[in-house]
Formats: sequence, C-alpha cells, structure tokens
Amino acid sequence: MITPTYPLLTISRHRMEVDGEGVTSLVAGSGCPLSCVYCINKTALCQPPTYVTAEELLEKTRCDDLYFRATGGGLTFGGGESLLHMDFYERLRPLCPDWRFTAETSLYVLPELVRRATAVFDAFIVDVKTLDPAIYERYTGRAPGPVWQNLEYLVRTLGPEPIHVRVPLIPGYNDAADRDKTEAALRKLGLTRIEQFSYVVRG
Repeated sequence: MITPTYPLLTISRHRMEVDGEGVTSLVAGSGCPLSCVYCINKTALCQPPTYVTAEELLEKTRCDDLYFRATGGGLTFGGGESLLHMDFYERLRPLCPDWRFTAETSLYVLPELVRRATAVFDAFIVDVKTLDPAIYERYTGRAPGPVWQNLEYLVRTLGPEPIHVRVPLIPGYNDAADRDKTEAALRKLGLTRIEQFSYVVRG
C-alpha cells in the first residue's frame, strides 16, 4: 500500500480568527483545478518544495499542541484546493484527534471527495466567487460544475454552523449586485455565516 503524502508549500503558525476558530496553523499545499485571474497563491499551481507524510507533518506542527487544545484550534488546510488530498487527511486525522481540522476550499472537486471530507473536517471555509455561471467561468477558467451541489451536500450533512462562506466583489468581473444576489441564494440554502469582501487589485 502506498503511503499518502501531502505537497507541502508552507506552514504559517499562530494565526488567530482568520483561518478558523482558536489558534491555528495554516498548512498550504499545491494543486488546484481552477485558474483564477487574481489568485493570491500562484505557487499553489507549481510543484511543491517537498512532500510529507502524515507523521512528518505531525512532527512539524505538534509544537503548538497546547495552543490548539487550549483554544479549540488546530490545522487549517489551504492552497490550492485542499480537498484534493483526502487520502492524506484520512491518515493524519487519527494521529491528532483533539485538534480542529478546517478546510479552505472552492468545492470545485468530485462529490466523493466532499463526502469523505465530512468525516474528517470539523469546519469548512468555502470560497464562493459567484453563482453566475458566465462570470465564474470567465474568472476561474472553468464552468461552475459541482460547486453548488457540493455546497448543498455540506449543508444537508453538517448543517450550516460549521460552514463559513466568503463572497467577493471581483473588480472587472462581478459587482455589488451580483455579490448580494449570491448571498441571498446562500441564505435561502440555510447558511448564515457569510462574509462579503472585495478583492484589492494592484498593478
């Protein structure tokens, strides 16, 4: 049996209230099916500097075990698309059961990966760019595909509380009216933890 590994880019420690509850370490990995115009982490589309096993990542992050357990925090996985690496998380989760696992995701993945993720992750931070198919495809290079269906599945399976949805205003692509329309649809789905924000584009 092949041991699953994670394409590690970086670990950012001692983050508070930006990547989930409590004190967290943001673990960034490579790999993403989208090609967003204003991607904030282009390195996620490149080969990672190293691949780590679950045991190796645990050794790199266990120094903050006390912070995680005292604050209800843990590891937040981003990238890139975090849910591409479910084999790895399924091996890591039993090694640190007291830590909170959060996934930052676009949900642009196969439904089977989302199903598996609900058994591993405690919370999801979902980047819903827009519900307009034409805008989504023009900005990401992909049609929306499974995103909405995956979000509906998360809500049905976990309820709305563990799901934090971020809805941007993307200069040159959507506007405030589109962002409000997206939020209204999300609230109709039952979601309440919705954050509106605007991309800051320089140069």
